[in-house]
Amino acid sequence: MAALRLVSIIGRKDAGKTTLTVALAAEFVRRGRRVMTIKHASHPVRPDREGTDSWRHFHEGRAERTLLVAPDTRMLLERAPDDTDPAELARHYLGGADIVLVEGFRKAALPKIEVFRKEVAAAPIWEAGLPDAEDWIAIVTDGPRPEARCPVLRFQDTMWLQFLANLAWDGAKVVAG
Repeated sequence: MAALRLVSIIGRKDAGKTTLTVALAAEFVRRGRRVMTIKHASHPVRPDREGTDSWRHFHEGRAERTLLVAPDTRMLLERAPDDTDPAELARHYLGGADIVLVEGFRKAALPKIEVFRKEVAAAPIWEAGLPDAEDWIAIVTDGPRPEARCPVLRFQDTMWLQFLANLAWDGAKVVAG
């Protein structure tokens, strides 16, 4: 079984987690890596408009699993009783990945990259007293560099994304695929 790497991209609401996740994914793809992602949502997933056939399969039919198949796209909808550990999700659904970028799952035991934007919050989530403060790989910000025990990169820095990809690869949690 091949090993896969996991990194969590965290930040406050509207900080730019998705933007960073897709940029980092594209950088890994550019490097020839097989990239997969997990997106944690705090609201119910609405894969299609109410009343469409695909919506009806899952919602009206109450199917345990529904696979939506379209040209160039497949989406699996599955009913599950709780939030599963992202490492377990990756093993179950994303075998064969070189790296899995997990957006969210702040409390999971994963290395973290935090997106911190001064327009969204006065301070980053990271703070020295947090029990998992050593799990931070880096903080990426658009403001002044906050004090942290991890590298702090600014979007304005030269080659920040390439440097962040190196940090993510080296600092990722490695689990059996």
